[in-house]
Amino acid sequence: MLIALAATFTLAGMAAADPIEGTWQTQPDEGRVGHIQITACGNGFCGTKMRTFDTSGTPVQSPTDGVQIVRSMVPKGDGRYTGEVYRPSNDKVYSGKAAVSGNQMTLSGCVAGGLICKSQTWVKVQ
Repeated sequence: MLIALAATFTLAGMAAADPIEGTWQTQPDEGRVGHIQITACGNGFCGTKMRTFDTSGTPVQSPTDGVQIVRSMVPKGDGRYTGEVYRPSNDKVYSGKAAVSGNQMTLSGCVAGGLICKSQTWVKVQ
C-alpha cells in the first residue's frame, strides 16, 4: 500500500504542467487582444487563438479565432523554447522563440536566422 501511494505521488509530480501551458493574453495588436491556449502537441507545444477582445475587454468575432498561432515550440531549458510563430495579418510563418518567466512570456518571430526579431510580451490569464 505504501509503495502504491509513493508511486502515485511520483507520477503526479511528473505530470505537472509545463510553464508554457495555459491561456495567454497577447499585447494589443490592431486594437485587439487575443487569448491563446497553449497545450502539448507532438514533442513540443502549440497555441491556438481561442478568443478575441477589443481593448476595452469586450469579446469580438475574428477570422483568426481557432487558428494555430504558436507551432511546435520545443523546450530548451530555463523557460526557453524554439519553434514557429504564425502571423495571420501577413499570412507568414516565422522562426519563433519564447521565454517564460512567471506569468509573462516573451514571444518572438524572427527572420535572417534569428538576427531580426519582433517580440510581444504575453501575460498568463489561466
